[in-house]
Amino acid sequence: MPANPWPDNDSYKELDPLNSLLSDLSVTEEAVVETGDLSRPSRFQGRRGKAALVLTIVWSGTIALHLASWGSIFILGLTTILGIHALGVVFARPRHYQKEIQGSLPFVSILVAAKNEEAVIAKLAKNLCNLEYPNGQYEVWIIDDNSTDQTPQVLAELAKDYDKLKVLRRSPQATGGKSGALNQVLPLIKGEIIAVFDADAQVASDMLLHVVPLFQREKVGAVQVRKAIANAKENFWTKGQMAEMALDTWFQQQRIALGGIGELRGNGQFVRRQALDSCGGWNEETITDDLDLTFRLQLDKWDIECLFYPAVQEEGVTTAIALWHQRNRWAEGGYQRYLDYWDLILKNRMGTRKTWDMLMFMLTMYILPTAVIPDVLMAIARHRPPMLGPVTGLSVTMSVVGMFAGLRRIRQEQKFQVHTPFVLLLQTVRGTLYMLHWLVVMSSTTARMSFRPKRLKWVKTVHTGTSE
Repeated sequence: MPANPWPDNDSYKELDPLNSLLSDLSVTEEAVVETGDLSRPSRFQGRRGKAALVLTIVWSGTIALHLASWGSIFILGLTTILGIHALGVVFARPRHYQKEIQGSLPFVSILVAAKNEEAVIAKLAKNLCNLEYPNGQYEVWIIDDNSTDQTPQVLAELAKDYDKLKVLRRSPQATGGKSGALNQVLPLIKGEIIAVFDADAQVASDMLLHVVPLFQREKVGAVQVRKAIANAKENFWTKGQMAEMALDTWFQQQRIALGGIGELRGNGQFVRRQALDSCGGWNEETITDDLDLTFRLQLDKWDIECLFYPAVQEEGVTTAIALWHQRNRWAEGGYQRYLDYWDLILKNRMGTRKTWDMLMFMLTMYILPTAVIPDVLMAIARHRPPMLGPVTGLSVTMSVVGMFAGLRRIRQEQKFQVHTPFVLLLQTVRGTLYMLHWLVVMSSTTARMSFRPKRLKWVKTVHTGTSE
């Protein structure tokens, strides 16, 4: 096992392997001093300026397309390029994975960063301590990030009953949020494979038996399992999240099959320790550690795989306000990584196929929603249809196709019933209506980042345990 580069303290700020990975394109020391913030690596500074520049380019470019005589031809050409890529994604054949472990078993360390999780932490700890894995070759670490409720007491009692369970209590001065909590425990664990779950997770007993064999391919640096919504039947918002997770996992598997990139989703992620070491651990300068780690693994030439089965269950947020806050954080973290690593992306550090796939995804998920506002305003001012209509139509069509296919894949192991196609169609229509919120979230987030980025702090979804 590689030597640990992390010191045994409350926060890991200097990501040495990460800095090594990025050293050829680091900003000069003079530029760092000029910003007045010596505590943050130079790569993660100036995000507001970068976001403002991108916003200016997208808005001015959209307005220019309305004024140029060749604007419609450009959009049709762009739609054609995206359409060709979309057809490749739709018809790609997902990979077949090894289902048995060959040779000696790798030791697995399961990590959970918890803060004020008394409602759900006991069930999760018992769940994780009773997984199926030969010879019990795994350990469970729960990092209590200075909880102020009964979480410490609950964990102390559980640790007496389960030998596999180990608890690390962070001090009030500890920083770095979830990333800091995960980094702090790294010197103490011994797993070759590291699994990360959220405190509200419900994990299938055979999860390790399905995931670990995928790491037998040497280039696999991480595996993400599908996230399922435990309280999906509660209301429109939770039903929509269920369809959204099916869509996300289907797209990921198809993109991977086409040679594109897989992405980590936080809950239910498995990372090879060697890969994590090589790219510097979890980044404490981002609000979405999983999305940031996705890029750094890909830039360091590791692959990420994605599994539909078994899924990890989690609580879906139940109100529009909670969904808005959660999705804004996801959108900002996803967009943030493009601002942080844009130069490495353009240098094709991921490889041609992955870079192309990533750029197509960025264009669809971030650039086009940002361009919607000036497009609509210009359309109103000039009394003409929105210029981006063909591209938007393609994006919506792909969402509908992917959602239906993802929901159908989930039902493949269930007994077929006559009404199943109608149920899938209903779920797809409802999920498509639900997904319209992303258009508002993406456009507002990319605009807001130009003026007021989020502060780096622990931001967590409140878990009530009601899904139990």
